[in-house]
Amino acid sequence: MIRRWWWLAAGIAGAAMTVLIMGVLPPDRTIDNPAEFLLRISPVLFAVLAIGGFPQRAAPGLVLLAAVVVGYMGVLDTLYVLRVVALADGGEFAPFYQMAIFVNAFTILAILFGYRLGGATTQRVLRLGFASALVLVSGLNDLTFYYLNDWPDGRPARLDWASHITVFVGGTATPTVAIVFCAVHLLLATAVLLVPTSTLRRRRETPQPSPAPSVPQP
Repeated sequence: MIRRWWWLAAGIAGAAMTVLIMGVLPPDRTIDNPAEFLLRISPVLFAVLAIGGFPQRAAPGLVLLAAVVVGYMGVLDTLYVLRVVALADGGEFAPFYQMAIFVNAFTILAILFGYRLGGATTQRVLRLGFASALVLVSGLNDLTFYYLNDWPDGRPARLDWASHITVFVGGTATPTVAIVFCAVHLLLATAVLLVPTSTLRRRRETPQPSPAPSVPQP
């Protein structure tokens, strides 16, 4: 019974951490240490586990996917726009940044949820989910922002807003450091997706030695 409902425990833990970060703790755009990084990424990891074990039932699954779309358009999109408007009116950046990260995570998890309800195995869902989490924290969007944003005074020498990179490299990242950091995470994500499958394939394709024919005894 416990084995059947393990995904629910992960879902409850993820929901509790989401409430803590989004509703209890004050919005904060900076990450100061690895423990805080783990705290902030924990809702995504718990959600990946919950989705990986979510029961696959066709009719309820279709309704749930429709609920995800309605929830995004009716709730999340409005909350995001409200924070954009507040920022445009001179509000603080931290609440907007918090919601932007939440929307990114929601998008990843919504895709993962659809993948699971479409028939994906728990192993495949977990691999895709953890690989996506690596991409989420890779700094890819920080790099695209750095290179695509129109900087009136020229591009800064360092990505001082990417505090999650700072925590792990020991200082404010230069573009080169951020590129290496991102590349390492993307390679790890690729490994999470592909290495187990390719290893199993090589095992299947390796010819097994045939047993030696028995020699009749005189």
